Order: sequence, then structure tokens, then C-alpha cells
Amino acid sequence: MMELRRFTMSNPTAAFSIVAHEAWGHKISDGENDDDTNQDDGQNASQRSRHRLRRDFNTLPEKILLAIFAYLPHVELLRCARVCRLWRTLSQNSRLWKQVFLRPEYRGLHVRNLDQFLVLIGHRFSSALQYIELPMELITADVLHELANKCPNLKSLTLDFSTAMQLHDFNDLNAFPCNLKMLCICLSDVIFLEGFMRRIYTYLSSVEILQIIGTIEKSNEAEEEVYETINISKIKVQTPNLRVINLYGIFFVDDNHIDTIASGCIHLECFALNFCTRVKGASFTNLLQRCKKLQCLLLQNTSIEDRAMLAADWATCCVTEFDISSTELTENCLLDIFARMPKLTYLAVPHCDGFTDNVLGLLIEQGKLSNIRAIDLSNTVNLSLDVVSTFLKRHGRQLRGIAYAGNAKVTEQFWTNTIKNIKNIKIFVMGTAFGWFKKISTRIHIDQILDACAQECQKLERLEIQWDEETLRWNENSSKFIDHIRIRCAKLHSLVLSDGEYYELVRSNFERADRPRVVRTMISEQTSIVSLLKYYNELRFN
Repeated sequence: MMELRRFTMSNPTAAFSIVAHEAWGHKISDGENDDDTNQDDGQNASQRSRHRLRRDFNTLPEKILLAIFAYLPHVELLRCARVCRLWRTLSQNSRLWKQVFLRPEYRGLHVRNLDQFLVLIGHRFSSALQYIELPMELITADVLHELANKCPNLKSLTLDFSTAMQLHDFNDLNAFPCNLKMLCICLSDVIFLEGFMRRIYTYLSSVEILQIIGTIEKSNEAEEEVYETINISKIKVQTPNLRVINLYGIFFVDDNHIDTIASGCIHLECFALNFCTRVKGASFTNLLQRCKKLQCLLLQNTSIEDRAMLAADWATCCVTEFDISSTELTENCLLDIFARMPKLTYLAVPHCDGFTDNVLGLLIEQGKLSNIRAIDLSNTVNLSLDVVSTFLKRHGRQLRGIAYAGNAKVTEQFWTNTIKNIKNIKIFVMGTAFGWFKKISTRIHIDQILDACAQECQKLERLEIQWDEETLRWNENSSKFIDHIRIRCAKLHSLVLSDGEYYELVRSNFERADRPRVVRTMISEQTSIVSLLKYYNELRFN
């Protein structure tokens, strides 16, 4: 019974295996006792029969079985289909195939037979399908026809051309899903998509969320001409109801494209331009004037300039979520625009040298952070501990996420004194990676930090501690403090540490408590506050 109580979303596959194994074990056990049944009276036989039915997994109602199967990824469903007829029927239920991921490089299924896949669209997916990702080899006229004709409730579609060297023939394409709310197109750096796009423009009027994912390549300044592999202007004309636009890592996007988008997207609420390195901000004046509903503006790793940002009318805008990570805006520019902006709920300024004590002080004094829910101050070299401490004392309790890493002067003393001010935190990033590079002169007593988190931050869900093994200090009693955070922070599902002996110690502690997926290494995992964005679910891709 204790194993059954552990049937949680943290490890659904393992829990499912436990339930199935126990049910199969009970079935065998009951079968072995059939000979003894003949020697008992009718009443005992009846009792054993009822007991067998109660404990046989396959006798559970179909609704409950489907609810259990719903926890499994599709790879496991395909394996379950080989067990018996009942499991095969359950695994093929269309209600378990509402979202289908078919890109193996992103843990999706690999389709080997196109003809069989075409049959599955109508028989297994049909009207239940709401979301599907298609790799290049499956983006064909026949597949798109089947989705259009057999899947009327399809709302989200991802078309991944990123690995394409040559397109399929779309001359016969005369049908396309017409009720889409989200369309994501992953570009290729060698294929022009205009021929394909001309066939589908007329079907895009219902799209509200548009994502175009580039190759994150920086254009060569010596090039005489920059080639656009997709015509963003034409897409904008055909999608008048856009609320969310995510142009990620597209090397040819510049301010002219933003001007074009701003001229027709009056319903725009979220605009992400991360890693669009040609964007300088000259179009933001028109963007803010025309898109009055714009609340979220993400400009990470863009080339925005002071003059363009100062010219925009920030005083009348509605932007409350703002990301200027790794940009080169100066202190004077930030003082000016933040003084005019409304109150912020999300702010990301890592690797932004212009974000200084004066800027954060202005935000605090003018009450611009009174509604702040998430903030990233990592690697802000011109920000002192005193100002950060003042901010956390005043606004820490309303924070749900904070990242403050990369400052070599921060020790456990700073965090043990300030963690009490962030009791409602869910995402927490601290420390300094590669201490040898940052020249950290002191050792960090990790036990004190874990104990403070266990005492004060019991809503914690994700924690990343970036100090490396050479910087951390612990002893033989450290297991006690690891126990504290594991027990008291029951919602913690991700604890990221630098690889080494201490990581192994923490990982083994959680594994013994049947929580093997919680502790992770920085080599494979990175914690961010982006999940606290209001439009995070709409911006997700890959």
C-alpha cells in the first residue's frame, strides 16, 4: 500500500510498473491456490474470488485505467500495447493521443512508415488531437491533408524544417488545418519556404500565437545581402488576430520587420525577439504607439541602442514583463526608461552592465517593483550586495522567483540573512559557477544555506546552487541538512548542483527516499525564472 501511495507525477512510469507488477503477482498467487479452493466450503471460495477481482489490475474500470495510462509517455504506451488485448485497446484510445510529439531529437516518437502514419491520423488521433509536432520528413501534402480532414480540433501545429536540405513537393497541397490557434515554424538556414507558405496563407486567419524559430546564426557583416528564408510581412497580413509573437534567433529580422508587424497587430500582448541580433530598437516608437495591449517585451541578446530606447514612449505603454539580458544599454538610458515605465511584474537583467545600484535604487524608491513576482539579477557586476539586500527586505515576500548568481562576493552569510525575506519563493538560483575563474577567496558553508531554505522556503520547487565543489564546504553531518530540505520542501522537484562529490552525496540521499529525478547536475540542467512569465506556455517550443 505504501508503494501505491507513491503513485505521483514525479515518477509516473516507475509507479505504473509497480501497480502492474503487483497486479500480475496477485494474479499468479491466486492461481497457485486454486487447488486449495476445492477443499474449502463455498463461502470461502466466494470470498477469495471477490478478493481476486479487487486486486486484479485489469478489472479496474476503464475510466480509471485510462487515467493511469495518461501518465505514461507515448513510448511507454506503445510498449504497453504488446502486453495483452485490453492494454492494446487502452493504449490506442484517442484520449491518450491529444498531444503528439514526433521529433526524436526532442524525445518524440520516430515514425518509420509514412503510410501507416497516415492511417493512424484518422484512426487513433482523429477528433481528439489538439497538438502535434511534425519533423521535416513528415511535412508532406498527404499528411497535412489528413490532419485537415480528420482532426478538426487541432489547435497547435509545429512544422520543423530545421534539418531540411530539400522540400517535398507541395503543388498538390490544397488543404491545411484551418482552426489553428498556435503555429510554430522552425526555419532552415538553406531552404526558402515561400513556395510552401503560399499554399497555406489563406488558412492562417485563426492563428493567435505565432512562433518562428531561427538558427541563432549571426549574420556576417561582410555579406552584401541577407536572405530571408521566410516572408514575415506576408504572414502578418494573413494573421490579423495575433496575440503572441515569438521570433527567436532569426538572423535577418531587423527593425523594418518589427515596423511591419506593429502596423497590423493591434491585439499583440507579448512580443519576444530573443537572439535577433539585428534589432536595434528604432521601431519601438511605432510598436508602443500601435500595440497598446503589449504587456510582455523580451529583448535578450539583441542590439538595442540607447537613442532608440529613449525615443520610445514608455510612459503610456502597458509593458510589465521586461527582459534586457545581455544588452548594452547604459545606466542613464535605464534610469530614463524605468522612470517612465509602469510597475513591473517580471524583470530580467543578467549580464547587463548598465543595471547599477542607482537603477535598482530608482526602481525601489518609485515603487516600480511593488508588484514584482520574478527577477533575474545574475552577473550584474555593478550591483552591490547592500542594494540587493534592501530590495529583498522590501519586496522579497511577493517574489516567486529570483536568480542572483555570478557575484563572487556573495557568501552563505548573505543568503542566511536574506532567505527569511523570500518565504514564498518557488524558483531560486544562487552561487557562482567556476569559482577558479571568479577568484572566490572564501569557502561556502552549504549546510547553512540548505537549512535556511528548509526553514523558510517550504514552497520551493526549483533550486540551483552554482558553486563548484572546490568552493563548497561540508562535513559528515551534512546528510542531516539534506534531509531537512528534502522533507520540509516537499514540492521540490529540481535541485541542480555542480558535478562532484557533494552532488553524489545529495543525489544518493534523494534516491534512498524514492525521489531519484530531483537532483541534477549543471552539465545537463539549467534553472531559469522564465517559467514565471505570464505567457510562458505560449512561448514554449522544442
